[in-house]
Amino acid sequence: MNVLVLNCGSSSIKYQLLNMDAQPVLLAKGIVEKIGLASGSFTYKPEGKDKVVIEQPIADHTVGMDLILKALVDSKQGVLKSLNEINAVGHRVAHGGEYFSESVKVNEEVKAKIRTLEEIAPLHNPANLKGIETMERLLPSVPQVAVFDTSFHQTLPKKAYIYGIPYEYYEKYGIRRYGFHGTSHKFVAEKACKLLGWNINEKKIITCHLGNGASITAIDKGKSVDTSMGFTPVAGLVMGTRAGDLDLGALLYIAQKEGLDIDQTNALVNKKSGVQGISGVSSDFRELTTASEAGNERAKLALEVFAHNVKKYIGAYTAVLNGVDLVIFTGGIGENDQPVRQAVCTDMEYLGIKLDKEINSRTRSTDAMLSTPDSRTKVMAITTDEELVIAMDTVRLS
Repeated sequence: MNVLVLNCGSSSIKYQLLNMDAQPVLLAKGIVEKIGLASGSFTYKPEGKDKVVIEQPIADHTVGMDLILKALVDSKQGVLKSLNEINAVGHRVAHGGEYFSESVKVNEEVKAKIRTLEEIAPLHNPANLKGIETMERLLPSVPQVAVFDTSFHQTLPKKAYIYGIPYEYYEKYGIRRYGFHGTSHKFVAEKACKLLGWNINEKKIITCHLGNGASITAIDKGKSVDTSMGFTPVAGLVMGTRAGDLDLGALLYIAQKEGLDIDQTNALVNKKSGVQGISGVSSDFRELTTASEAGNERAKLALEVFAHNVKKYIGAYTAVLNGVDLVIFTGGIGENDQPVRQAVCTDMEYLGIKLDKEINSRTRSTDAMLSTPDSRTKVMAITTDEELVIAMDTVRLS
């Protein structure tokens, strides 16, 4: 069974084609970028063949999807003989609100609910829905599945998701903590328990998905009970360009002093803050590390703030869970940035964490036990694969 996995943004489409017959096999992947702009870009990389990059205007998502499908069946670079070999399409959908606690097969009712959530996820849900509707036109007989970033966190107890504002805003507008990166948090927790031979229903786990967007989740007996992102993905940790937790009074003060309107204030906390805002250098941790080693004090500070934030949330979620058996690092930074992992795990002996510094220093993009044998709390690096999760759910529901 061949599954096409799509992650549609407002001006981009990330895609993978996987064969799910036995062990999952990646057949091709790529990205469509700068949709709707004067100069678009299409990248296609079939497994075992050369990468293809085409620079051309890409008017809309339909044109972008059409490029993907034509590449997959191209006589020279294609990996399929015909589009009939695509058996299902899985879509990453950012926000499922309180409607969806698990992945679902797409129908008119599902699309209508995704559309109603556009108001609280204006940057993501419209593009996700556009991807679904475009594929319905291009592959009308192929089943489609929606996999939601938020669904894993629908097990949060009410005390964990209600904000300290008038309750009427939850009732009127659905203002509450939703959480994101759910597919990744669920996947790495289950994967780690499988590797350890543990029953996840007996364990307390803290998963740290650390990338340009970053979040931490407390998992008790396989269920999310608290998570750092909130109503939007700007809450929680200091991230690449997102502010994370911020005193709202400070934000109002800045907006007043700088004369910022709502859109400018939104751009400030989403696109101009985080480690980029602190450092003035970059949101890329590799560049921050280089700058820090060269003596840039603000780059060094940005890295320290980030690690401090992660450590603080691990401590908080240990309290929420009343203990912790395993801490997992995943995502681009979590899987590859050894100094960040070491900084987070330093001075955590009270929590039973003892990091094996040698193993940590050589662990990149692989699954590994990072703690010492006598560490009461285990620490692991686990590679995530959100596209595989989407493909697996798509197979299950098709």
